[in-house]
Amino acid sequence: MKAMIFAAGKGTRLHPITHNLPKALVPFNGTPLLELLILKCLKYSITDIVINIHHHGEQIVEFLEKKRYFGINIQISDERSLLLDTGGGLKKATPFLHGNDPILIHNVDIVSDLDFNELLNKHQAAKALATLAVMERSSNRRFLVNSQHLVCGWENVATGEQKIVKNFGELLIPASYCGIAIIESHFLDLIKQEGIFSLTDTILDLAANYPIQTVFFPKIKWADVGTPEKLKEAEELFKQIF
Repeated sequence: MKAMIFAAGKGTRLHPITHNLPKALVPFNGTPLLELLILKCLKYSITDIVINIHHHGEQIVEFLEKKRYFGINIQISDERSLLLDTGGGLKKATPFLHGNDPILIHNVDIVSDLDFNELLNKHQAAKALATLAVMERSSNRRFLVNSQHLVCGWENVATGEQKIVKNFGELLIPASYCGIAIIESHFLDLIKQEGIFSLTDTILDLAANYPIQTVFFPKIKWADVGTPEKLKEAEELFKQIF
């Protein structure tokens, strides 16, 4: 399995911490978020990693050089000239990700104890194009899934916006995405969008014709450390793990 780490975001919600620091290098109990995630990838024998960069991207490059790239194959997908969002960022990284291996995609500001092998096993058993880790949590933006846990749509609770891409004539269940997924390598070849776009757009586009499943993880420890307050809370939650 390969991995794509989304680390290019501006980290606006983490101001003032990210004024002069990329989100990926924000310390989490003393260790940069990016380092924690790379070490977790190593724990699961993932040694081919692509990291996209934008905001203070040179600091990420310098950090990786100082760490001698952790002794593995780490490629940089450089978005310093134009931030492409998650979908555009994944598409730009395609040359580094091609092959036959499934690809773990992971937001750098997500911290969890989710078992990557368990997610991979469920992905392969279902023979899905993509498998999204989901959980029950408060979120305005949620995927809508059917009784087979296949993505059929998306909703924004705050605005009332809803997109249905597949209709089986049944009640759809909301599922909050964890920022962690596994995709098949040919997922990359099916991306039709160009330029700046969200991975959510691509998932919905492909879910109309391909099996994109969700896997519910009710017991994992998980945190989005996107704000200083959430960062502090997560550091307390994970003190016993990291």
